[in-house]
Amino acid sequence: MDSNHNAQTVKQKYVYWEWRTLILLMIGYALFYFVRKNFSIVMPALESELGISKARLGLFLTLNGIIYGVSRFINGFLADRVSRRKMMATGLLLSAVVNLFIGLSPEMNGLFHFLDSEGKATMAMVVFIGSLWLINGYTQGMGYPPCGALMARWIKPSELALKQSIWNSSHSIGAGLVAILCGTVILKFFGYSSWQWCFYIPAILAIFGSAMLFFGLRDDPASVGLPDPEQLDDHLAGKEVETETKEFKDLAYNRLVGPMVFQNRYVWILALTNVFVYVIRFTILDWGSTFLTQYKGLPIGKASIVVALSEIAGGIIGTLLAGWATDKFFKGKSHQTCFIGLLGATIMFALFWIMPKDWNLLGVICIIMASFFVYMPQALIGVAASNQSTKRVGMPFSG
Repeated sequence: MDSNHNAQTVKQKYVYWEWRTLILLMIGYALFYFVRKNFSIVMPALESELGISKARLGLFLTLNGIIYGVSRFINGFLADRVSRRKMMATGLLLSAVVNLFIGLSPEMNGLFHFLDSEGKATMAMVVFIGSLWLINGYTQGMGYPPCGALMARWIKPSELALKQSIWNSSHSIGAGLVAILCGTVILKFFGYSSWQWCFYIPAILAIFGSAMLFFGLRDDPASVGLPDPEQLDDHLAGKEVETETKEFKDLAYNRLVGPMVFQNRYVWILALTNVFVYVIRFTILDWGSTFLTQYKGLPIGKASIVVALSEIAGGIIGTLLAGWATDKFFKGKSHQTCFIGLLGATIMFALFWIMPKDWNLLGVICIIMASFFVYMPQALIGVAASNQSTKRVGMPFSG
């Protein structure tokens, strides 16, 4: 009787910590997008108020993306060796600090001559903001690796795919909400001159989020007196579970020189495909507000709503539908769903491009549908990579 009661208590405690971890990771990663994708929404205001050209803004975004990728690679290895809770909380806090400094940059004019006589940005201010955004690229790369590692350590293997897909919606939630906050609320109601608040408010939220992650997360079940999730997974009953030490050594070889990754042509094909997926996704996310306001004639408030809908509606529905369709119709062959998603996104973008300027409603539908389709491969390329190599190395494709 006592043993059954203790087992039930352990399971209840595990369920609580499992969902606590998942929810905190979702909120935390959504806040990473608050201090990352706010820059894309505020770009029309930076061009209008400070006179920073699209070429320079585009250079910031490009270099930010490159450094973000390098940071993801470096921190992916560090996440196996340091406290994941501290890494994620620190990354979010540093991104918040970067955003605060960008917002404060006009107030530093007396020290660094950031503004000319017309109130436009000097080269010193352009370099200052650009440099800070490059730093933000690295600190943003401290977000996903802890999430992947913590989910693998807290969630039962039989439930990991489903709950990772639930967590994946934090991308769209964060990007969509920050688009509404910055574009529809701040810039629409207070004008482009209020652009600094598009950095202040997300930064303040991120600071609170950092504290929440630091005090709310735990690095593994053992830290709260719980066994590993494999031991509580009924689907693994009677099966031998490989130890992490041996697995880590095997994966270290496979990640660097083994045939399962670097000598696997299918992984390279999927990696190249992922490049094109992110080109489409970030075209909408990074340049959507600028393009819709300056070339399609939409007000900033409506343009931000379109970007938000493309993320929240298109992104979440596309992600969930992709997983369902893969299991229901393609018998787990996720690469087929990825192909359909990329084909649909290409068609939607082509229709949007050739559509007359005054067909705003149909153009909005095309943008939302492009996001709907592109989130299919965005969510499943990691799964496809896992199927072609090993289940632990597919996760870095997401984020």
